[in-house]
Amino acid sequence: MEVSSSRAKVSIRALVILGVVALCVYLVDQIAKVLVVQNLYEGQTIQVLGELLQFHFVKNAGAAFSIGEGSTWIFSIVGVAVLGFVIWYAPRIRSIAWAILFGLLLGGLLGNLTDRLFREPGFGVGHVVDFLQIPLLPAIFNLADVAIVSSMALFLILTIRGIGLDGKKASEVEEEEAELEAQEAAGQTPGEPGEPAQTDTTQGSEEQPKS
Repeated sequence: MEVSSSRAKVSIRALVILGVVALCVYLVDQIAKVLVVQNLYEGQTIQVLGELLQFHFVKNAGAAFSIGEGSTWIFSIVGVAVLGFVIWYAPRIRSIAWAILFGLLLGGLLGNLTDRLFREPGFGVGHVVDFLQIPLLPAIFNLADVAIVSSMALFLILTIRGIGLDGKKASEVEEEEAELEAQEAAGQTPGEPGEPAQTDTTQGSEEQPKS
């Protein structure tokens, strides 16, 4: 019972972190887009850090970084599907790092999906507000795109390091499984290493040698 209770607490903590990260990403993205729409006209460019960072307001009918323009409704359907998968998969997360990853992904997806569903020219085919431009990328993007790409980068890091959804490395899990198998083979109760197996001594105590 204690083990299951501990796992439940870790799951709740991970879900809370995931939700907080997703909410922060979503709010920052939407507030930034509102400010851009209210203060810039479409096509306007403002240098923030010279040519290193510019605000260039455009409306994107495609996916992240202006990919696939003209297929907005397809990306809307894909976005809803991925969003459903993230929500369905979230309860399995036990790691803080994976919770942050899924929070970034969820917040970014919600940010761009909101644009596609509720912005002009219509429901499901709305154009995403993009306004960030840097010399390294030819495309213009937004903060939701940054969150999505950051989640992918974190995914690669966690995968390369072999860290699972429970926060443990594959080698650690294998060691724990091997230890449990060794305990079971030795007749010990799993989770109580070092305790000798209990044997039935009743029969031996009842049989006393006759004088």
